[in-house]
Amino acid sequence: MRQNAGIVAAALDLKTDTRTADFTDSTKSGTAALLAAADAIAAGSLNNCLVSAADCRVSKVGSNGDYTYGDGAASFLLSKEDVIATIEGAFSTTHDFVDRRRLEGERMEHMWEERFIRDAGYMKFIPEAVKGLVDKYKLNIKDFSKVIYACSFGGAHSTLAKVMGLVPEQVQDPMLNNVGETGVAQSLMMLAAALEDAKPGDKIMVVSFGQGCDAFYLTVTDNITKMKGKKGIKGNLANKAALGSYEKYLAFRKLMPSEIGIRGEETLYTSFSIVSRDNREIYGMVGTKCKKCGTPAWPAQRICPNPDCGAVDQIEPYRFADKKAIIFTYTSDFLAPSIDPPSSYGFIDFVGGGRTGVDFTDCDPNSLKVGLPVELSFRIKFTDEKRAAVNYGWKGIPIFS
Repeated sequence: MRQNAGIVAAALDLKTDTRTADFTDSTKSGTAALLAAADAIAAGSLNNCLVSAADCRVSKVGSNGDYTYGDGAASFLLSKEDVIATIEGAFSTTHDFVDRRRLEGERMEHMWEERFIRDAGYMKFIPEAVKGLVDKYKLNIKDFSKVIYACSFGGAHSTLAKVMGLVPEQVQDPMLNNVGETGVAQSLMMLAAALEDAKPGDKIMVVSFGQGCDAFYLTVTDNITKMKGKKGIKGNLANKAALGSYEKYLAFRKLMPSEIGIRGEETLYTSFSIVSRDNREIYGMVGTKCKKCGTPAWPAQRICPNPDCGAVDQIEPYRFADKKAIIFTYTSDFLAPSIDPPSSYGFIDFVGGGRTGVDFTDCDPNSLKVGLPVELSFRIKFTDEKRAAVNYGWKGIPIFS
């Protein structure tokens, strides 16, 4: 089976000697992966470890999850040196508690009675984990600047704060109203948000939920001041745009059939031989740079494209994914197959050299213009259902501010 962690490694153009692993099947998989990474670094097995948690759940139309779930992701790089926060200790519990479940092959989840999940799950397991953590390390709940705990019920989240003796300033916003309940990513997204406002010396507690709880706490270091100004949770929320159409949401989720035109009837073909051979180029966005004159090129070239150079085989790998770019030309195509026409695409010029074609996403086609700054984002390009393949690549997101 294809690893999600392997796809992330390819997108980041990591070395082939990178160790990867998927943690799945529980909403506390993200914290389980993070604690496993912390243990490996503490034991000396790893020097650095990237932990990414993401969730995109689909629920039946009109269900509780349909109204409360959100899509989200968060990533943390763990290391021994130059960290913005240190993990001081952890405590975990395990319960064979069935709240949400799916059989193999099912797309939609099943959910047990909500009061049971709230009262026998969240209200019981979270205080148990918090008490276990503070008792184990002889702490006091008042020691923490922020306490993060995942709970999909807004009322229960507020009640838990009172049960655990927290004052409002200690409770990290669960983002239920402006993002939704993001499952695996929930507690780590809340941690990312808490770190954006943290000060050196702050203590932060994190509690995830899923067949028990993982609880751990961190101490913020002086390096946190170096992280100011990053896009983070605040930046992404400020950049959001309302969809405005429930029908369009259903089409995006493939919860109802939608018309994409005659051209959409053509089968998109996946060649795994090409994907394997050109993996660094397609997923890592790695082209070449001429050693003689410094001209970048994507796709990778053996001959320098600079007409004043033309050097042969004088090239080195050059990664474009993290380079700034601007729109060189664009078009909005109403005839291209799309559930949300028009499809917007065009060419972008990279700062420092290089040009490539991209699809534009997360934007109003009417707002596109030549010279607009663009950042690249790793996305699903298309799904080849006939060959059970999801194809990924880089798209351009215009920056309007």
